[in-house]
Amino acid sequence: MKLAIIGVGLIGGSLGLCLKEKLGDKIFIGGLCRSEKSMQLATELGAVDFASPDIEKVVGDADIIYLSPPVLQIVPMVKKILPYVKRGAILTDAGSTKKYIWQELKKILPPDIYYIAGHPMTGREKSGVAAAKKDLFKNKAYVIVETGAPVEAKEKLMQILRLTEANFIELDIEKHDRCAAIISHIPHLVAAALVILLNHSGEDLESCLKLIGGGFKDTTRIASSNADMWADICMTNGAEISANLREFQKILDEVIKAVDNHDRQFIHDYFIESKTRRDEILETVERKFDPN
Repeated sequence: MKLAIIGVGLIGGSLGLCLKEKLGDKIFIGGLCRSEKSMQLATELGAVDFASPDIEKVVGDADIIYLSPPVLQIVPMVKKILPYVKRGAILTDAGSTKKYIWQELKKILPPDIYYIAGHPMTGREKSGVAAAKKDLFKNKAYVIVETGAPVEAKEKLMQILRLTEANFIELDIEKHDRCAAIISHIPHLVAAALVILLNHSGEDLESCLKLIGGGFKDTTRIASSNADMWADICMTNGAEISANLREFQKILDEVIKAVDNHDRQFIHDYFIESKTRRDEILETVERKFDPN
């Protein structure tokens, strides 16, 4: 099996580490990185067998090509590699938005090169191959989106991806982008907003910094994520993100009104509803999806 990883960062690097541990010499992994430093590190860490800036060398004989750059770079990258991709090869990706990518790729892909959309719902606040972990995908949701690829191609890809021990879920494209906006995209925007709010505290900033504890750190952890990646996500899932931000704004407006009116009962019920529903959600998720 020959695998090419385009973008050997946190996600691509973690996949490489996992597969090399599980398959060893049964898989040969080539990597394309943005810098010489990243290529050297990816090789030293064992995420890839070799790394090169030469696209043809990386993808030329690959059975599976795993695309893991920021979302807006995926389609331009496919255009670059297509002249060197062999017939029957499988393209898959780790993009956090799916509709935009598929709309563009189906215009350019020949019928004998197959795209199977994917989205591993995992990550860390750190980025780059140095942050990669061989068990990053384990027990995490991994969405596979139907794009009409042959059953044989899908099974070939899944034989590799199952080695990550992720929890695989199949969704249609529209539902994926709606759900990803609520579960992933909005939380990142809110976390970033909380950090910016702190930065707007003016002369109180130094005192606020002295008070920072676990609550602020936990709530804003994902604000340290890769800016390029998240800017691209917002550009490619804008309708769903803006719609949910407006709904979020309505909720905050109700809270502001209750606070201004000293409506303790509303605020109390607000927290009760949130706690009760969160506890129910986590219990359901753990019961249905967590094998541990």
